[in-house]
Amino acid sequence: MADAPKRDPKADRLANQRGAARLAAVQALYQMDVGRATLEDTLAQFGAFHLGREVEGEQYLPADADFFRQIVTGVTKHQLAIDPAVDRALAEGWPVERVDATLRAILRAAAFELLRRKDIPPRVVITEYVDVAKAFYEDDATGLVNAALDAMAREAGTDLTGTL
Repeated sequence: MADAPKRDPKADRLANQRGAARLAAVQALYQMDVGRATLEDTLAQFGAFHLGREVEGEQYLPADADFFRQIVTGVTKHQLAIDPAVDRALAEGWPVERVDATLRAILRAAAFELLRRKDIPPRVVITEYVDVAKAFYEDDATGLVNAALDAMAREAGTDLTGTL
């Protein structure tokens, strides 16, 4: 019987830190959307209080703080291009502004990565944000996230392995 391939603990740690950064970015985008917090205030609050700490009884995993900032800042900077892409991926008559605020934050963060971060394979982005959706929802929302992100990836001209 062949030995299982050895996992790279450093690669696992980076992936976990990026996953935590994605979750924190969704929470930050939600806070900005619902609470009307500014980008600067949100980045400062999450950097100082949330990333890798316990807050109000919730343990926040250590996150890649730079990746977190890239997502939150990128969504804010490119929202005028991101929202129409999300709209096209959703069912007709359900624009991004009509969906739940948490779901909106998930779709916007994922859309930023799919549209602007060509160095990250679309399948990774989709899988990661479906996992983020599972942290918030137990219903059909995860299927909606998967379908919408798959549609966005295909529209962006990539197959699901990340190649053109």
